[in-house]
Amino acid sequence: MKRTLVISEAERQRREQQSERLRSICSRKFGFSFVVFRQNPVSLVGLILVVMMLLVAIFGPLVAPFDPDATNARLRMRGPSATHLFGTDSYGRDVFSRVLAAARIDFLVALASIGFAFVLGSIIGVVAGYFGGIPDNLLMRVMDVMQSFPPFILGMGLAAAMGPGVRNLIIVITVIMVPGFARMVRSRVLSLRELAFVDAAKSSSVPTWKVLFVYLLPNSMGPIVVSAALNISYAMLDAAGLSFIGLGVRPPQAEWGMMISEGMNNLLGGQWWVSVFPGLALFISVLGFNLLADGLRDILDPRMRR
Repeated sequence: MKRTLVISEAERQRREQQSERLRSICSRKFGFSFVVFRQNPVSLVGLILVVMMLLVAIFGPLVAPFDPDATNARLRMRGPSATHLFGTDSYGRDVFSRVLAAARIDFLVALASIGFAFVLGSIIGVVAGYFGGIPDNLLMRVMDVMQSFPPFILGMGLAAAMGPGVRNLIIVITVIMVPGFARMVRSRVLSLRELAFVDAAKSSSVPTWKVLFVYLLPNSMGPIVVSAALNISYAMLDAAGLSFIGLGVRPPQAEWGMMISEGMNNLLGGQWWVSVFPGLALFISVLGFNLLADGLRDILDPRMRR
């Protein structure tokens, strides 16, 4: 016989109330987020810039008018024109097509490296902050060693040892970003682990992994998400800087930092377009993420909701 599940009227009403309460909370949060961005023009500009550059990264290479890697000696160093909007470089390649193609590479490197650093740093930070003692000392001393070097110098050393390439560039930037996330998560967990909800979870025999990743980590995410948005811009600058000195993306693959480097020798001769346009794209992207992070801080900081 099939068993039918009978739900009492009181239970049905309780579930409906819970669903309505959840919808109300989500609506209020979305409404608050919308109001914050609407009342903060600077953050709204940042959001628009980020969305615009993300669309360029996704669809730009698909609509590029020329092959970004195709060379043509007869078109060397042509200035901006109706055919080549951003001119051509010293190999006769279309700079506009290369800027569009480089957007995907730069965003891929920045988002992937920050994503990996966010996950690894969060795990290290929550474990160190919750357990303390030997795990905390061991993990934090490793972070101290990594932070004893200036981030870009550490990145240069790692990139020189591993060699150029997109995959290696992602690994390098991940490594130099992990300590910042780990320390931030650890500091949040140290302030949360003594609160009543953690004691209640432990006294209810909740598994340790659940206390770490269901109770502590989600309650630490506010400032971490803001930091992640801000660090995306730093990751883009690091990627461009390493490519600028020849330790990032392999040529002829397009990348903004490498394109700026390739055009530096031509600036004094008045051929400015090879460096200026990729530099402008990098500037807009970095500016957008910085402004967006300011808006996210207003949304995720509970004090801003009072």
